Amino acid sequence: MECYSISILLIPIILIFILRYLLKNSPKTKLPAGPNPWPIIGNIHLLGSKPHRSVADLSKTYGPLMTLRLGSITTIVISSPDVAKEMFLKHDMDLASRQIPDSAWAVDHAKFSMAWLPVCPKWREIRKILAIQLFTNQRLDASQGLRKEKVNELVEFVKDCCEKGLAVNIGNVVFTTALNLLSNTFFSMNLSAYDSSGSQEFKDLAWHIMEEIGRPNVSDFFPLVKALDLQGVRRRVSTSFRKMLKVFDKIIDERLRHHIGSKDDVLDTLLSLVKQNELTLDDVRHMLIDLFAAGTDTTSNTIEWALTELLRHPEKMAKAQAEMEQLLDKGQSRSIQESDISKLPYIQAIVKETMRLHPAAPFLVPHKATRNVELCGYWVPKNAQGEIQMFGQILNRSHPKVEEPSSLQDQKPWPIIGNIHLLGSKPHCSVANLSKTYGPLLSLRLGSITTIVISSPDVAKEVFFKHDLAFAPRHLPDAIWILGHIESSMCPEWRHLRKISAIQLFTNQRLDASQGLRKKKVNELVKFAKGCCEKGLAIDIGKAGPLDLQGVRRRTRGFARGEEKDSPILWQNSRSF
Repeated sequence: MECYSISILLIPIILIFILRYLLKNSPKTKLPAGPNPWPIIGNIHLLGSKPHRSVADLSKTYGPLMTLRLGSITTIVISSPDVAKEMFLKHDMDLASRQIPDSAWAVDHAKFSMAWLPVCPKWREIRKILAIQLFTNQRLDASQGLRKEKVNELVEFVKDCCEKGLAVNIGNVVFTTALNLLSNTFFSMNLSAYDSSGSQEFKDLAWHIMEEIGRPNVSDFFPLVKALDLQGVRRRVSTSFRKMLKVFDKIIDERLRHHIGSKDDVLDTLLSLVKQNELTLDDVRHMLIDLFAAGTDTTSNTIEWALTELLRHPEKMAKAQAEMEQLLDKGQSRSIQESDISKLPYIQAIVKETMRLHPAAPFLVPHKATRNVELCGYWVPKNAQGEIQMFGQILNRSHPKVEEPSSLQDQKPWPIIGNIHLLGSKPHCSVANLSKTYGPLLSLRLGSITTIVISSPDVAKEVFFKHDLAFAPRHLPDAIWILGHIESSMCPEWRHLRKISAIQLFTNQRLDASQGLRKKKVNELVKFAKGCCEKGLAIDIGKAGPLDLQGVRRRTRGFARGEEKDSPILWQNSRSF
């Protein structure tokens, strides 16, 4: 009897495992490759203390599209810009839903936060309000003076600390600047000061929220035990949310006691929308949590990492300082303006490289498949969690890295002639082969001329879009100076000739008007080729005309077989070939 009972219990379990095995190996439900999961815990043990680094290492083994089994949750990890692009462009709606972590349900935050709401009318309304009322060019331009004021306050504080010989906590002062900039935009007031502990408390609060929401949580891996909150994550996040909401509620209550509209800031706009029943107060309160938590700590972390990397690489620091000194004309008293940013390409590159190496959010907000989706030939099952891994792919980190122009260390320039001997009889083929070895941006020394060779569409695009004027002048070969030919190619005559060419020569009207002429000349070519075929004469294609060789051959074979006898014959002077 006991054996019978055990058999009754084991048979369904065995059948379930067989069915799962068959489904997993079915071609239709082929999941991306990934490490073999352990019983119960799956691949949780592989995450370690730094999940973003662990996942980046795993993606090197299993590819840019990988399956991880985190507890009872199937997770598809995307670590490639190309795969992420296909996901967002082709399957955006199917993967637009969110896999909400248990911590986001603290104080019902997930019910009001645009970051966690599914695609629904409420989400669309909040997104519309943010796009129209908050993140607009008009509001950005209006706050330019405020940004300048806050940056000047930061500079003065750092200068004062330097004069007094005091150390500067970069993370704290940048966080205070970002916090006050955001609070002035929203509330027309400072929430902290450089010499107070308020900014540190708010920074700790924001960091604690971001850290807890991003922390691996048993409740997320095993939804059945979610209600128990075994790690206490939801409880701690609830405490932090309530502290932050207490600060916002005090400001909102004070504004409501006064007349709405007394200050032209974001809070007035949001409260006006509440009065018009387009938003609720809870929507506003939780929106402020999202914006302040995501808009302050991320900025300070990026600046802190940038300065850390510069301290680790003094030569890069020197280049950045030289670029600023050149802009300021060697010690000029004026300060850097927002309009000067485009004139600081090296510092822009430092910021981008910092964001690549140390992304503020190593993983994007987790997505959830609302139905079965085929992605890059693999099957993403319904309710699977999709993780977009930014660490390792920002700025095409997964693509071949473009180094600074190589000096051909293995093929050092010869004395006097440099690298001329490498060009051979077919320079274009030689340079193409060299670019395969030294990358899409390489340096050649051709005699006394340094030549930068670009062999990549992406690099060429950057040159033409960002540095077009800097590279606009021509390196003139000596032959072009014959008979003063170059004189007609210099500015301002160049602009005049270009205008004439564009308006008078290369126009759609002139192209249409010459259609009959083109047809006539092509028919003459056909007539000549047919005559040669009938006489058994060879045709010099290069002299006959710029037609496609295969097209001429096909037509020639047709004439030789006696086909197309009714074709129009208009050729009269074959000697012009």
